[in-house]
Amino acid sequence: MQPALFQLIVQFVANVHQAANELSKAVQLEEVTPVQYKMLEFIKVSQPVTLSHISDCLQMSMPNTSRELRKLSEKELCVKSFDPEDRRKQWIRLTASGESMMNNAFASIEASLAARIGELSVDELEEVAAAIELLQAKVFANPPSNRKD
Repeated sequence: MQPALFQLIVQFVANVHQAANELSKAVQLEEVTPVQYKMLEFIKVSQPVTLSHISDCLQMSMPNTSRELRKLSEKELCVKSFDPEDRRKQWIRLTASGESMMNNAFASIEASLAARIGELSVDELEEVAAAIELLQAKVFANPPSNRKD
């Protein structure tokens, strides 16, 4: 890999994290902590997921992930179910309440994003969409994994 390309990717990823944090500041969720919100957000876009997948992707220890997931389950925002083929594996999904909460949160984020990109022309929006699709397909899709789900 060319060092210049690597630096561009590192800068891009850092900018994506910063933008995501800024956009999610608009979300007002009093019933969950910021860590719990990140978990719900991850579950929303990746469900069903396993505990180890959440732990790996959010860089949390398994005990912390398990504890926070239990709290979210007690708030009836997510639910675990056993894999019928492997009873040791549990799948985690949002409940109807969790889906509703995250749909509201995403609507707020969408409004913030619309304000951020509101000046772009239709052609520019299409270019942005094409660039994201290319990055997704060529750089970020199906990364190697050491997960043991």
